[in-house]
Amino acid sequence: MRFAPQPSAHLRLIACLLLTAGVTASPAVSAGCPDRCVCDDQLVVQCAGQDLTLFPIDLPLATRQLIISNNRIGDLPALQLNYLSDLVYLDCSNNSITEISESTFGNLRKLAYLDMSFNTLLQIEDRTFGPLASLVMLRLTDNPNLGEIHPDAFSENIALQVLDVSRNNLTILNISSLIALPVLRSLGLSGNPWRCDCDTEDLCLWVQIEGYKFQDEGQTICYNPPELAGQRLAEVGMQLRADCHQGLGYWDYLFFIAIGFVIFSAGTVSAWVMGVLMVLYERYSKRKSEEVDSDDEGDRGGGGGGGNQGNGDLSKPGMQV
Repeated sequence: MRFAPQPSAHLRLIACLLLTAGVTASPAVSAGCPDRCVCDDQLVVQCAGQDLTLFPIDLPLATRQLIISNNRIGDLPALQLNYLSDLVYLDCSNNSITEISESTFGNLRKLAYLDMSFNTLLQIEDRTFGPLASLVMLRLTDNPNLGEIHPDAFSENIALQVLDVSRNNLTILNISSLIALPVLRSLGLSGNPWRCDCDTEDLCLWVQIEGYKFQDEGQTICYNPPELAGQRLAEVGMQLRADCHQGLGYWDYLFFIAIGFVIFSAGTVSAWVMGVLMVLYERYSKRKSEEVDSDDEGDRGGGGGGGNQGNGDLSKPGMQV
């Protein structure tokens, strides 16, 4: 038996207008209850285990809890889902959903619980959960092909407290945005084939330092490289820090010595060349100055002799002045 909430005066008016115009009401604005689902007066729509292959239509707009788990649904249509702006609880577990994006949850700003476990997700893109400002719990477990989560996938989910990505196909996980989440208190990582190398150094150190945050920390182990297989992430953090930040080796020191010698030699040669040029310039300037002084003295000497000869002519007898 299905129980649908009484439609508001607003919705009745819209329905009347559509009927008057001879237009059938769109499923997106309908206040009915989907086939093979149960709707109660608590705004809960229960469609679990009904062998559905498509997202249910005719959902009440005021739905606050939607449970579509244990079906064969392959896609979450953004248009229909985002009409449910009052949704706070969404269980999509155990379906065949392969892809979700930022637009999938674009208008679900009140959503606090989201379960996408036991699906066939391949990757989590940038800002996939960005619009979910109220998200508190997110379950992404048991997606066997999920091998990549974008570093900024959770960067805007400041209310997130519980995140579970256990039993996927993750080998690395960038934790830069996860560390910044202010209220994150529980993180599930077990059951993934973690590659314990320099790319996961920060993750291993985080598990070691704040182990209390991690569910099943004892089962969160390395799968590669072979020499670390079976060891807990928390055990290899410091070892990776030492291996990934080694001191300078013999060839590094030799390289720096060679570079230093080249720089010293170039500086010495440059200083010598500049010194030689300065000496040559000073000699040239001195010689030029001496030549100018010599010319000036010659000019003064020639002018004095001419004056005496004139006076001698004036002193000759018989010359009238």
